[in-house]
Amino acid sequence: MAAGNDGASKPEDDDPFGYLYADGQAAGAQPPQGGGYGYPGPAPAQPGVPRTSYNQVRTVGERQYGHHQQQQPYVPPQQSPYGQPQAQYAAPETYGAQPGPRTAPIPPQRGGGSGRGPNTKGLLVGAVAVVAVVVIGIAAAVISNSGGKNDKDGQAGGTPSSAPPATVSEQPTTEPTTEKTPDELPKQDAATLTLGGSATTEKTVQGAEGVGGVYVSGFNTPGASVTWKANMPTEGKYRLTVRYAIPAVDANATLTVNGKANSQPIGLKNFIGSSDTNLEKNWQTTWAPVELKKGDNEIKISCEQGNQCNVLLDWLEVTPGS
Repeated sequence: MAAGNDGASKPEDDDPFGYLYADGQAAGAQPPQGGGYGYPGPAPAQPGVPRTSYNQVRTVGERQYGHHQQQQPYVPPQQSPYGQPQAQYAAPETYGAQPGPRTAPIPPQRGGGSGRGPNTKGLLVGAVAVVAVVVIGIAAAVISNSGGKNDKDGQAGGTPSSAPPATVSEQPTTEPTTEKTPDELPKQDAATLTLGGSATTEKTVQGAEGVGGVYVSGFNTPGASVTWKANMPTEGKYRLTVRYAIPAVDANATLTVNGKANSQPIGLKNFIGSSDTNLEKNWQTTWAPVELKKGDNEIKISCEQGNQCNVLLDWLEVTPGS
């Protein structure tokens, strides 16, 4: 404390709350009357007298609202002999009353409609929209990739893609196709044809392509002939191809189709330009235009007056015309 008498004369009087503690009460501290610490009281402060305040300090647990109230002691709630709560705290069933009907709480409604459940239609529409967007995106990506491949490959420095091109699987169909299958045209060994005059078969000269190396010889005299019955799938213009051998000298023969002789003989010339008279080294082919009908056709090659017929015949074949 500072010099002078501006406070309590004793430490217990200087502490206005000393009466609340055991040591203060032992020292004689008393509750203040008519005021509190730090507030002016009805009487001026006197030496040795605790200062008072406007509000009176009260003991812990004491309340005063305009007048002094007697502190009531705490009374614990009484228990029944069997440990059950008192009647005022028991359920209504303990009084013999019948329990009322219980109602289940109404669950909260979800969705758009009132009491109609979740809006599944909206969810379905949303799912369909998402699927549509995904499909459109995939289609756009495929189109852009297929269109950009050629552009990138054509640019300088572009690297061509190594992925194999996509293939479209074709489903089998039972419908008839409009494509026409090529017709098989006839071919015949000369040795199997109908021989006439001095014509005969041999197999002395090597290189013939007929079965067993057999060919037609003796064709160098007038009246010798070979006749072929060729069956054609359709009528039209064809080529009659003949394989033959000559002793490096040009030859020719008369060609007759369905009883009508061509105005020009079929040329059996030395097309390979050979100078060797060995027949084995002079096998070659020639052709002449013919017009045939659908079905059987009679094709005849003969040695007539004026022809040079020193030739061996290997096979005859009809091929597509020009």
